[in-house]
Amino acid sequence: MGNHSHGGPNESGTVATAGQDSSETFRDPGLPPHRPRLADTDPAAAKKAERQVSWLFIISILGTLLFFVSYFVVGHTTNIADLRLQNMLLGLGTACAMLGIGVGIVHWTKTLMPDTEWVQERHEITKEEDRQKAAKMVEDILDESGIKRRPLIRNTLIGAMALAPLPAIFMFRDLDTSKLSAGEMVDRLRYTMWDKDVRLVRDPSGLPIKASDVQIGSAFHVIPDGLNELHEGKLNEKAKAVVLLMRLDPSKMQISPGRENWHVNGIVAYSKICTHVGCPVALYEQQTHHLLCPCHQSTFDLTQECKVIFGPAGHALPQLPITVDPEGYLVAQSDFKSPVGPSYWERGER
Repeated sequence: MGNHSHGGPNESGTVATAGQDSSETFRDPGLPPHRPRLADTDPAAAKKAERQVSWLFIISILGTLLFFVSYFVVGHTTNIADLRLQNMLLGLGTACAMLGIGVGIVHWTKTLMPDTEWVQERHEITKEEDRQKAAKMVEDILDESGIKRRPLIRNTLIGAMALAPLPAIFMFRDLDTSKLSAGEMVDRLRYTMWDKDVRLVRDPSGLPIKASDVQIGSAFHVIPDGLNELHEGKLNEKAKAVVLLMRLDPSKMQISPGRENWHVNGIVAYSKICTHVGCPVALYEQQTHHLLCPCHQSTFDLTQECKVIFGPAGHALPQLPITVDPEGYLVAQSDFKSPVGPSYWERGER
C-alpha cells in the first residue's frame, strides 16, 4: 500500500476545505461595454424611428375611430351578416387602439430611450433631500425619454391615450338604455318568452317538434314558437330563451322531488346559456350524457339534472318543464323555474 498522505484530494488542493483562502475576494467585473444603437449614432435613423412610433400611435387613434364608426353606424338591424360585420370591426378597432399604443411605447423604448446600464449606489438621504432628489429623478426620466424634444411622439401619444378609453366607456354606458329600475332590470333577466303551451320549435327553421321525433342520443337546438316573428328585441329574447332538447333512458335519470313530470318519457329541455358567463352550451356527449361549454370547459351532467361536475360554472342549467299537446307536439308547461344565465345578486328561485 502506498502512502496517500501527499497528493490526495484534501492535500492536493482539488477540493476546497472550510476556511481555505477565506480572505480571497472576487474582483468586480463591472458593467459590459455599451453597444450604441443605430438611432444613437445616426440622426436620420433616430428621425425614422420617431416617425414609426408616431405612426403606431396614429394607428391607435384610427382604431378608436373605427370602433366608433362600427358601433354607431354598422349593425343596427337584425341582419346576421350586418351584426357579424359590426362585431368584426369592433374587435379590429379595439385591437388596433390597444396594440398601437402598446407596440408604439415598446418601439419608442427600444430605439430612442437611453439603454445604458448604470448602477446607483445605495446611500442614506435625509428627509430634507428626499423631495429634491425625487423631483430630480422625474426630471431625469423626462429628459431621458426625449418627450420634451420630440413633440410629434408626445402629441400623437396624448391623442391615442385620450381616445383609447372611450370605447370601453361607451360600451358600458350602452349596456342598457331603457332607464328601467333595478327591480325591472332583474325581472327582464328573470323571465323569458317561454310560457304555458308555447311550442318548442327548431332553431332557426321554426318547425315544431313532436315527441316521436326525439330519439335517444339526439339533441335539438330549440327556441320558443313566435320568436322568429319578433321585429324588435329578437336577439335579446333569443339570448335568454334558447334551449337544448335531448332524450335519454328514464332509468338513468336522477329526478328530484317536484320534477317528476317535467320530462316526457326521458325527453328533457335545459337552458343553453352557461351559468358561468353566458356562453352557449352546444356540445353534447351522448355516451357520458355530459353537456360542455366550449368557452371555459364547464361540464354539466344531464343524468343529474345538469348539475355542474367540472369547471367554473356556479350552478346547474335551469330546466324547462315540458309536456305534449293533443297533437303530440312538445310544449312548455311554464317559464323556467329559476333565472337563466350567470349569477347575479338578486338571483333566486321564483
